[in-house]
Amino acid sequence: MNESISLEEPKVLNAQEEFMASLTPKEIVRELDKFIVGQNKAKRAVAIALRNRWRRQQLAKEMRDEVAPKNILMIGPTGVGKTEIARRLAKLAKSPFVKVEASKYTEVGYVGRDVESMVRDLVELSRTMVREEKEAEVQQKAREMAEERLLDLLLPPKPGMPRTPDNTGNADNSREKFARYLKEGRFDDRTVEVEVQEKMSPMIDVVSGQGMEEMGNNLKDMLGGMFPKKGKRKKMKIPEAFKVLAREEAEKLIDPEKLAEEAIERAQQNGIIFIDEIDKIIGRQGAQGSADVSREGVQRDLLPIVEGSSVNTKHGIVKTDHILFISAGAFHAAKPSDLIPEFQGRFPIRVELDSLNKEDFIRILTEPDNALVKQYIALMKSEDLDISFSEDAIEEIASMSASVNERTENIGARRLQTIMEKLLEDISFDAPDLENKTIAIDQAHVKDKLKDIIENEDLSRYIL
Repeated sequence: MNESISLEEPKVLNAQEEFMASLTPKEIVRELDKFIVGQNKAKRAVAIALRNRWRRQQLAKEMRDEVAPKNILMIGPTGVGKTEIARRLAKLAKSPFVKVEASKYTEVGYVGRDVESMVRDLVELSRTMVREEKEAEVQQKAREMAEERLLDLLLPPKPGMPRTPDNTGNADNSREKFARYLKEGRFDDRTVEVEVQEKMSPMIDVVSGQGMEEMGNNLKDMLGGMFPKKGKRKKMKIPEAFKVLAREEAEKLIDPEKLAEEAIERAQQNGIIFIDEIDKIIGRQGAQGSADVSREGVQRDLLPIVEGSSVNTKHGIVKTDHILFISAGAFHAAKPSDLIPEFQGRFPIRVELDSLNKEDFIRILTEPDNALVKQYIALMKSEDLDISFSEDAIEEIASMSASVNERTENIGARRLQTIMEKLLEDISFDAPDLENKTIAIDQAHVKDKLKDIIENEDLSRYIL
């Protein structure tokens, strides 16, 4: 018997929800194409995962809570775009994004924060994002209030005539005139003494050192509020004082409890955690050493977080049930099926990313909005230097990069950055002093600059 799936009553969407509704899978892929060349299978997978988040929000609450995110496992060599795809996806969706290296938790002597710290980091980032949005909302009001405080410093009320909303305490229109001068920047060179609020917590900062960071943060959270705020008077120029006062006023206008609630909700519903080097926590077949036990132990420590658990943070309890987890690894010496079965089961979507060849490098150099060639042209333009790259120059750079990757370590598109930096080293150094402000880089120039290094394998390994 088929049962209809109930949807919630239509609701008025806010700006963020309207934006997410407009992000169809095809649109997501189109946006990712602006920055990442190829890897269409991976782009489609993350596009569907992101769209499923929006789809889930349209369901009735009972059904919504049952729909788990389809976590993704990316398989491919370094430098092919695994991290970039996840990072760009988060930026596109305006989601809090945290990247961690799984191998960090297997290091000998590592006594840092436990695996739950990735969730705490996600909440901190989420809180920062929400706070910035709230500050933008109250910015105008905060600036007005800061301006009034500055006017009080520049033109205090006359004795016996305290300022009220209807009476400035000054017989003439000086305050109105000063407000106009302040906006026009006439007082920018003037110095005022501002009382800056600082929290007193002298005992807490002594907690430091490796392994003590978490304890220090917890102590600050628990005891920080017990110390009263102390006003410290500082002399500063009017523009600096205005920024300080505007920041203080904005802080007063933001409800810290609502800020924490919204930050937690965003982390829970929109957060993305990228776990890199997942293949480094796979134990070797048949090995009984402590290192291999430790690797499997990291998988088991990660499992509750990926499956869905509650993590204590200083802003409240965070449920990880609907956080999207994207893991990635090269899997040179192991395969995904070597992960413990429970962990494999939490990453139902697997995509393999392709190695990059010469043609890919040509596209990477020229097509994306942040293409390396465009970046270097813009950087040199800041020195009034016009540089250009011929097609055969770009082809030669791509060919050399592919060649070095084949003969040495394959680091994917990262090789292009090394090649480009070496190619333009002299130009970058001399740019401010060059008389000739137009430089055309062709194939001959590329070969002349890099040929000896490319042909000498030992030099390639050392320099490139």
